[in-house]
Amino acid sequence: MLLGVQLPGVDEAQLASSLDELARLAKTLGFSVVGRVTQRRGRLDPGAVVGAGKLVELAGWTGGSGVVPVGPPRRRSPNDATADEEEPTAASARPEAERAGLVLVDHELTPSQARNLERATGAEVLDRTAVILAIFQRHARSREARLQVEIARLAYVAPRLREAGGGRDREGGGIGGRGAGESASELDRRKVRDRIAELRVELASIERESATRRKRRAAQNTVALVGYTNAGKSSWMRALTASEVLVEDKLFATLGTTVRALQPEGAVRVLVSDTVGFIKHLPHDLVASFRSTLDEARESDLLLHVVDASDPAFASQIDVTQRVLAEIGAADVPRRFLFNKIDRVDEAARAALAADHPDALLVSAKRPEDVGVVRGALLDFFERDLEEADLVIPYALQRLVAEAHAHGHVVAEAHDAAGTRLRVRASPGVLARLRASLASS
Repeated sequence: MLLGVQLPGVDEAQLASSLDELARLAKTLGFSVVGRVTQRRGRLDPGAVVGAGKLVELAGWTGGSGVVPVGPPRRRSPNDATADEEEPTAASARPEAERAGLVLVDHELTPSQARNLERATGAEVLDRTAVILAIFQRHARSREARLQVEIARLAYVAPRLREAGGGRDREGGGIGGRGAGESASELDRRKVRDRIAELRVELASIERESATRRKRRAAQNTVALVGYTNAGKSSWMRALTASEVLVEDKLFATLGTTVRALQPEGAVRVLVSDTVGFIKHLPHDLVASFRSTLDEARESDLLLHVVDASDPAFASQIDVTQRVLAEIGAADVPRRFLFNKIDRVDEAARAALAADHPDALLVSAKRPEDVGVVRGALLDFFERDLEEADLVIPYALQRLVAEAHAHGHVVAEAHDAAGTRLRVRASPGVLARLRASLASS
């Protein structure tokens, strides 16, 4: 069951698009959406998100009472015969087999709002942040991704802990137990904070290794695929690098960073990296936790911004991606738009895209000729400043021959008494480094 509120500045089309996206998030988690409840309000109701009337309508889908009970939740015995009589229910609107057992809210909720909605609907309630965290947790495969997601999840859970009841205040102390005057919920929060600290220490160690790998690639040409989740970044990663990266029609199918060389190679070697996708209202703690992963984009020479041209909301998705890139310090990195899935777009829409984005590439990862166009554009970008030079490398310095092959394109190679004669096409920096090595020998 989806719940959304149309706030000021949001029109009906934007709300519908946002709920469609929430429905795709639900599908990624394996849920089926049975209905939607929406309301136009000046702000979210501080108690239960929506007004009393809409709360009753929502409860009609879930079998709840539609009313937030006054006072704390009361424990009931299974033999309490009057339990169903004390709280009137709105369940009559839906047969039991058609009721929703889960309510997904397209907003971030406070702990009290989530608790009140659960008490009024009788169903589990998850806000947008909780849904995204659940997907990240399910799709995290590498150790680094699992640590990043767990830190973000615990940071989300910590302020939402509350007393569990059942006599916990009478529990004893001991090592790691409660201190004087410390409640059970305070103990839980302390344990969460300690666990986050442990995870961050472990993550910092992995991040240092990742930073070392990026430093080794600093002298190489790098392009990062960025964009909204499910825009087709992994499909382009596979097409451009001939690698077997995971490609699924799911949101956030890729969480880790994969780096592969552009295939086939041209005059220069280009490394392509696939990054985690973005989404509207991406939790700040997730952005912070994945900062080391997103550094791959910030430190790239070029960003290939992949956009799903067939999605009616692609304009807002571009805005979301640009905001996240600015947040991680990648706003000034050179960027090229790649409008993907153009085979699903009609001629009029293609003409409009070409007019609005004259420098963009309108392509589809499923068409080999389009893959060739994108590959050519990447090589043109990295070869635009190349220079050619003739070098004579003594046989005692053959390591420089290997360096010339690794960081440039050897147009011609010959051998004589003086050594290896190379005609090299490379960047000015690479040529300067090779000349300096020859001069110092």
